[in-house]
Amino acid sequence: MSRIDDTRPFVPVGIAVLTVSDTRAIADDRSGDTLIARIEEAGHRLEARAIVKDDKLAIYDQVKAWTLDDRIDVVITTGGTGFTGRDVTPEALEPLFEKRMDGFSEVFHRISYDKIGTSTIQSRATGGVANATFIFVLPGSPGACKDAWDGILKLQLDYRHMPCNFVEIMPRLDEHLRRGNG
Repeated sequence: MSRIDDTRPFVPVGIAVLTVSDTRAIADDRSGDTLIARIEEAGHRLEARAIVKDDKLAIYDQVKAWTLDDRIDVVITTGGTGFTGRDVTPEALEPLFEKRMDGFSEVFHRISYDKIGTSTIQSRATGGVANATFIFVLPGSPGACKDAWDGILKLQLDYRHMPCNFVEIMPRLDEHLRRGNG
């Protein structure tokens, strides 16, 4: 069963938060604020925050730039995961993924189902890895951000979480590049 090993040190990671919205600004970005409060409460470093419109190229460019920034280990996006014409975050970011994290979506939907029932199918939450950076694509509601952070990310981004966590594998995410097999 999962547990926190108090004999291991807490290792803070650098996180960037991107809100994808045609209507939000920093002043009324409740989902971004929800994530940032949890990131800081956990002891991690908020390295960057931005808001971009629901535009595939703008989303891709911002996230790709963050994956190339050595201070940023994790990118969390919120918004643009639904089915309307302007919801393009998964389409923007999945081409960037070197490895897709199907389990993130599955666990997110399981947690979400317990809270909102079948409405969870209206989200295309996803995750992956690009340029040795974890990327998590969340729905745009504060509730979904709470569910993803509290139920998955808080634990997986804690080096003390056992039996395993994302932090302990971060140094090995780019092994293929170091071996020249890129």
